[in-house]
Amino acid sequence: MPEERNDQKKQEQPGRNLYEWTQALVCSVLTAVVVFAFCARVVGVSGGSMRETLQNGDLLLVVNSVLCGDYERGDVVIAAKSTFEGGEPIVKRVVATEGETVNVDFGTGMVYVNGEALEEPYIREETYLEEGMAFPFTVPEGCIFLMGDNRNGSRDSRDPELGAVDRRCLIGRAVFLLLPGKTEGLNLREWGRIGMI
Repeated sequence: MPEERNDQKKQEQPGRNLYEWTQALVCSVLTAVVVFAFCARVVGVSGGSMRETLQNGDLLLVVNSVLCGDYERGDVVIAAKSTFEGGEPIVKRVVATEGETVNVDFGTGMVYVNGEALEEPYIREETYLEEGMAFPFTVPEGCIFLMGDNRNGSRDSRDPELGAVDRRCLIGRAVFLLLPGKTEGLNLREWGRIGMI
């Protein structure tokens, strides 16, 4: 009798293994969908507006806006505004938040927030490119002011077409560089760049 039971279990095993494997696969897929729909997503960098911090082709892990809490000066964020760049997501840095006053001295290239010069070790070069925004500019309630780290190669909140960005246009905060794109000038992937942003 025990031998018959063992034979029966062996015959049932292939079907049971397939069921368990399928169940695990479905649960994994559903978990991934929930995580990427509500918690985080992967976003690719397009263009050179954030050089040298980020390169064209970088893949970023982005925490969704709902989970980010308040955005702060210095955060790297992804925004999408339907009237700017065809509604495509853009990657920029938060320079000022609501109620703060931004001023740019295009002669010296310095950016000021509330009268204090920003220390910006992450920028590629000083800010000399004017895009049409009148300064000083006070950021409206519920908005943030964004600029690219490659200040003279970036369309950002200095452009009246984008201006101050409503927080509802923010997709989330970039937190981790998953895969580096090719560094401009080197045409190589710098694997050491992988990590927290």
